[in-house]
Amino acid sequence: MQVHDLRAGGDEKKRFFVIHKPTPPPDQGWRTLFVLPGGSGDAQFQPFVTRIAKNALPEGYLVVQLVAPVWTAAQARDIVWPNDQSGVPEMKFSTTDFFLAVRAEVGKAHKLDTRYSFTLTWSSSGMSGYALSLLPKAGVTGTFVAMSVFHPSALPSLTAAKGHPYFLYHSPQDFIPISQAQAARDVLQKAGATVELQTYEGGHGWRGNIFGDIRHGIEWLEEQKPKKPGGR
Repeated sequence: MQVHDLRAGGDEKKRFFVIHKPTPPPDQGWRTLFVLPGGSGDAQFQPFVTRIAKNALPEGYLVVQLVAPVWTAAQARDIVWPNDQSGVPEMKFSTTDFFLAVRAEVGKAHKLDTRYSFTLTWSSSGMSGYALSLLPKAGVTGTFVAMSVFHPSALPSLTAAKGHPYFLYHSPQDFIPISQAQAARDVLQKAGATVELQTYEGGHGWRGNIFGDIRHGIEWLEEQKPKKPGGR
């Protein structure tokens, strides 16, 4: 596996990894999976994300892992991926701005197949996955959210959810009630989204057939892709 440790715009706070199998670029461009890790969101997740790239994805994917910046100790503990509404005065840029900067940098360095531009978020980053899906300029064409809360009042207008595919992954034994994922499914479907909710046993965290389940989710998102590059 090839792992590149990079900084968007040379900003040390905008650290990200680009991970892929050592294969030539696909003729139609790389498919991308942008990963915002849950938990602390920090660089320690890189080995796990590399295993996702190796074991859960077919050839032809760039996996782009963002590293959550730390603005204060309290923020890093309580709001790992803050946005403008998060009330973190020390924050120099939001998670959305970070994502857009990384996506632009990756797009300059690589030819991308924009039909396949997916996000994978879980736990502390789950709400960021929902938010990015509702921002058309983010270019996200499929959203995989696992073991997350769902607070629609903290999100942009759900109008942009129409036609967007969401793969939700949640355990009935999670300390985050599965009703959160069920509410996300119902609210997003009502807004016109295409939603698949898969459950798994064991509670909060990645358990069981981890890479097989992630691959299933990615394959489902691929089936929902727009027909033309740049489409939604």
